[in-house]
Amino acid sequence: MDTLVFDIETSNFFTDPEVGWNNFGALKISVIGMYSYLQDKYFCFEESELAEAAKLFEKARELVGFSMNHYDIPVLENYLARISPGLDLWKKERFDIASKLTAATGQRISLSRLAEANLGEKKDHHGSEAIALFKNGKIEELKRYCLKDVRLTKELFDLMKRQNFLHFPDRESGELIKIDFGVEELETNARTATLF
Repeated sequence: MDTLVFDIETSNFFTDPEVGWNNFGALKISVIGMYSYLQDKYFCFEESELAEAAKLFEKARELVGFSMNHYDIPVLENYLARISPGLDLWKKERFDIASKLTAATGQRISLSRLAEANLGEKKDHHGSEAIALFKNGKIEELKRYCLKDVRLTKELFDLMKRQNFLHFPDRESGELIKIDFGVEELETNARTATLF
């Protein structure tokens, strides 16, 4: 079974008048980027190609993402209910890096800040710019943006598995806090383990 790292971009957001806050059903996927550990390969699918993405999800045992429990999966489940009715991403093993760190620190952090603190590399754009890229027809640039998010998430996950910790920049002091992930946490991924 595969482990997938993934990220979605949408062509609209909760702040749009026709959407409304937390109305996940009104959000439209523009692209979904994925990395398959089994195939050692990156993929990027447009909305019209989500049936291909569903095939990868069906073969996955584990999902890795950044805030996927709060955004990506709630948006995706509306699509997958039509494309692959038996597929339930909530039943997969999940490792949401952002959720784990928020639980450990009580603070939220962006992928860009976390990547800069641990990998020495930031994101190229802010998430809101992805919507503008889509609306301006810059699909290839949008795909590159999305796949960079996937790559940064994958590299953070790989780093965490190698060293069992990540550095977290404290919001108030800017100090780097070492957040340890126990071996059991990494082996069971998001089932019942906790951070210490």
